Amino acid sequence: MLTIRDRFDRVGVVLSGLCALHCVLSIVLVSVLGLGGEILLTPAIHEIGLALAIAVGVVTLGLGVLRHRQAGPLLIGAGGISLMSLALLVPHGPKEAMLTIAGVALVATAHIRNLRHAA
Repeated sequence: MLTIRDRFDRVGVVLSGLCALHCVLSIVLVSVLGLGGEILLTPAIHEIGLALAIAVGVVTLGLGVLRHRQAGPLLIGAGGISLMSLALLVPHGPKEAMLTIAGVALVATAHIRNLRHAA
């Protein structure tokens, strides 16, 4: 049976994937087709996504450390959130996308490792 913390880790993985998908689709749709720039590149989307990533990461990865005494997932997740935060400071475009995708990959990895330690 999945615990609430396990479910939040799974939510973290899904959110990370959606964030990476958003980055890739934004670049493709805006660059190639010139569509959706005003919606897809809205800073509020990035700010809300980062806020969700931080909230889910702090809760689940923090509880994971308390539960299984492994700090690795928390440290990896913190690195990912740091990269995502840096992405907010650069102009929209390839640099922002690379920072964000690297960050969400680290956060997803942290959640997956957290789930594996719990098993």
